[in-house]
Amino acid sequence: MSTVSKLGAACALSLLAWGAVQAADHMPQGERTQGRSYSPAVVTEGGRIVWLAGETATTDLQGRDIKGDFEAQVRTVFALIDQTLKRAGGSLKDVVTMTVYMTDVRNGATFAKVRSEMFPDRRFPASAQISVSALAVPGMQIEIQAVAVLGDKCSPASPCLPR
Repeated sequence: MSTVSKLGAACALSLLAWGAVQAADHMPQGERTQGRSYSPAVVTEGGRIVWLAGETATTDLQGRDIKGDFEAQVRTVFALIDQTLKRAGGSLKDVVTMTVYMTDVRNGATFAKVRSEMFPDRRFPASAQISVSALAVPGMQIEIQAVAVLGDKCSPASPCLPR
C-alpha cells in the first residue's frame, strides 16, 4: 500500500470515528486566506458521506485529447466529480474537502481561477494542494480526490459555526 493510500485510509478511519458528518457551514476566510479559493474549515453535522476516488482526465467530455491542456483537465475533472455526485444524489456544492495533486505547481493560479468558477458562492471546500512528479498516465497533470456530505443540517441560514 502506498504512502498516499495509507494516509487516505487513516483520514477515512479518523472521520468515521467521529460519526456521521455533513457539509454545510464553511468557516469564513481570515486575513491570511482572504481571496484564496479554499475554506480554512468546513463544519458538518449529520448527512451521508460520499468518498470519491481520485479523478483525472486526459480527454474531455467530448472525447478530445487534453493531455497538454491543464485548464481543460481541471474543468473536466470538476465536471466528472459533479457527475458522480449527481448519481449519488448531490452535486459539487456538497464537497467538503479535496486533495489536489498537480504535476506542476506553476499551474496553481489556473487551478484557483477554475475552482473559483466552480464555487461561485465562495463556499469552498477545505483543501490541500500537493505537488507530485507524475500521475498514473503520461499527460495527466491533475488528480482530485474529494469527500462530499449530502443532506445538510448546517447551512448559511442555520449555521453550525458560532457567529
